[in-house]
Amino acid sequence: MKLSIASDHRGLELLEVIKRQLLEGGHDVRLRGPQQEESCDYPDLAAMVCADMQSAEAERGILICGTGIGMCITANKFKGVRAALALDELSAQLSRSHNDANVLCLSGDLVGHALARRILDTWMSTGFDGGRHARRVDKISQLESRPGVTKP
Repeated sequence: MKLSIASDHRGLELLEVIKRQLLEGGHDVRLRGPQQEESCDYPDLAAMVCADMQSAEAERGILICGTGIGMCITANKFKGVRAALALDELSAQLSRSHNDANVLCLSGDLVGHALARRILDTWMSTGFDGGRHARRVDKISQLESRPGVTKP
């Protein structure tokens, strides 16, 4: 699978762990940054991964920052991106099976390496259940094209 991955400076250590695991799993990994430990702005890095998703350069993305929250908020601003923050295996599994998440957001500060590897394994191996969940994901996609907030 083709993946685009990035982190800010606080997620750099976990990014290396995740990158190594994906490469060992035979995946095609596009590393979008950072290249050093200097402070950087997570929205810039999330935008690069999301651009890869929108252009089909990547099938899925992985974003890491201190909490994972900033990356998740940013990624969900991009059309076609369904980013989910996973802090355990269950949230990773449900983000895929119920929400068809195509971007995984991880916390470099709150999740240890062993747990992050298990989260990644779960997220990568879980498929989308479809059915009633497909209807809901379709409704989310429809909201992306609306000019403003409307009442249902």
